[in-house]
Amino acid sequence: MGLLLGSGFIMTSCTQETQNRISRAVQNWTGTDGVLEIYAGDKLVRRFINIDKLTTGSSTQGASTSRPYRFGYGVVDMNFNFQADEGEKKVYFEFSDYATSYIFFENPN
Repeated sequence: MGLLLGSGFIMTSCTQETQNRISRAVQNWTGTDGVLEIYAGDKLVRRFINIDKLTTGSSTQGASTSRPYRFGYGVVDMNFNFQADEGEKKVYFEFSDYATSYIFFENPN
């Protein structure tokens, strides 16, 4: 009980960004079943499943700034059935935060 109260106090005294980082760390530790859908206009053109996290690109020049893209690993769901079927492989992907229409969510299945 004391641990629960202590962690609640710590979370309320943190900044929003710190809370987000802690939340992501816990989520990554427990695992997730994320889905990333990429759209061209209103048409679904690519789906990645079994994603544990999306990561924002970081500057390579030593600055602590973010870059305008995200990346991760997931299974390409070629037939859009939310399942990793035979022949559908886990791949690395990147997409632009500015030019890509996308939705990232937890797999509803």
